[in-house]
Amino acid sequence: MDRQGVIKEGGRILDMILKEQLSAEERDRIVADSVENYTDFVNPGILAVRKSVSTDYSFVEWEDEGAVFRDTHGVEFIDCLGGYGIYMLGHRNPKVLEVVKAQLDRYALHSQELVEPLRGYLSKLVSMVTPGDLKYSFICNGGAEAVEMALKLARLASGKRCFISTVNAFHGKSMGAVSATGKDTYRKPYLPLIPGFQHVEYADAEAMEKAIRNLIAVGDSVAGVIVEPIQGEAGIIVPPAGYLSDLREICDRYGVYLITDEIQTGMGRTGTFWAVEEENVVPDILIMGKAFGGGVMPVTGIVARPSLWDNMKDNPWILGSPTFGGNPLSCSAAIAAIKYTVEWDIPAMAADKGKYIMDKLLELKEKYAVLKDIRGRGLLIGMEFPTDEIGFALAKGLFDQRVLVGGTLNNSRVIRIEPPAVISMEQIDTVLSCLEKTLKTL
Repeated sequence: MDRQGVIKEGGRILDMILKEQLSAEERDRIVADSVENYTDFVNPGILAVRKSVSTDYSFVEWEDEGAVFRDTHGVEFIDCLGGYGIYMLGHRNPKVLEVVKAQLDRYALHSQELVEPLRGYLSKLVSMVTPGDLKYSFICNGGAEAVEMALKLARLASGKRCFISTVNAFHGKSMGAVSATGKDTYRKPYLPLIPGFQHVEYADAEAMEKAIRNLIAVGDSVAGVIVEPIQGEAGIIVPPAGYLSDLREICDRYGVYLITDEIQTGMGRTGTFWAVEEENVVPDILIMGKAFGGGVMPVTGIVARPSLWDNMKDNPWILGSPTFGGNPLSCSAAIAAIKYTVEWDIPAMAADKGKYIMDKLLELKEKYAVLKDIRGRGLLIGMEFPTDEIGFALAKGLFDQRVLVGGTLNNSRVIRIEPPAVISMEQIDTVLSCLEKTLKTL
């Protein structure tokens, strides 16, 4: 180890972080450092195939607020990608940031041995804002980890083995989560995956029932059905009315747990606090994440009905014991996010602004044949184009006008509009104007 080199380089980096104002030379240096570091120390493939629509690496994210972020030189982008659903309350929401800063000044992490009060407070609030009798929570760090906990809980509680997911579903990239995921791009490199997972067509309740019935008929058992209320990464696929209600009835009939993955649809994104509320469905396990941390801290979790926890009374840690799960900083952010979401009626805000955007997009669809379809709910909106190349050109055209959108999964045929609920109407009109300008060129 080059001790002096580490101290020197670490000090140079920290000086830039701690400075309120950077010189032009320092800003340029950050850009050059970023490209070099990603190539040499992160992953040499990221810059070549990254999701961004620009090969101009002079744009390096440095600061943000509300519905915008800025690069090192102060160039401002309107964010209609929102960290794939993180920034429901905007970038660095002041009310969330205030709480996290106060908690940081008190203590940041937990000893692991004493009772951690904020985890308890957060779990209580989660039970208050989730439907039906959902009550007990397990707080963790990332979305895939939360999916793992949901799958493990279903097996522990049921004593059964198999899971049924849907084609093109996205539930994460850890081994259990990618086993549930229904996209070959993510599954093939890791085959064989965890046994006991089957996939049926999304939005087809009859196919789900048939799969359950057939597994039971051949002597197997089904622990759970895992489903997204709206498929996000698959291309903003909204199921027909009654789909979730049908799944609830089927799961009840066969004694199977219904697991709803609300990592992207929750916290008001689709116009209700949780997307399952659209059909008044109460799942057995609900998975939450992304916007759950208020756009300030990473925090995810699951909440489940009380009966599912009976098998863990003698060993409450068998489900998991993540070192940083339920830490005070993350819990403080989620507590603030829940209060803000309810107090400011973020779901209604998302519903109103989403309808405004959708109505305008449908008008554009009538004018420009290249825009094949518009679909979504609330502020989870997809625009479908004939090819990846056209979708990519649309995203690049918006990027050139300082509006950030994103494709879905590994393609650009469906472009997402997923802004913060706090985006202003003026900013929305700017985005729509830039979008129409770009559509004209396509």
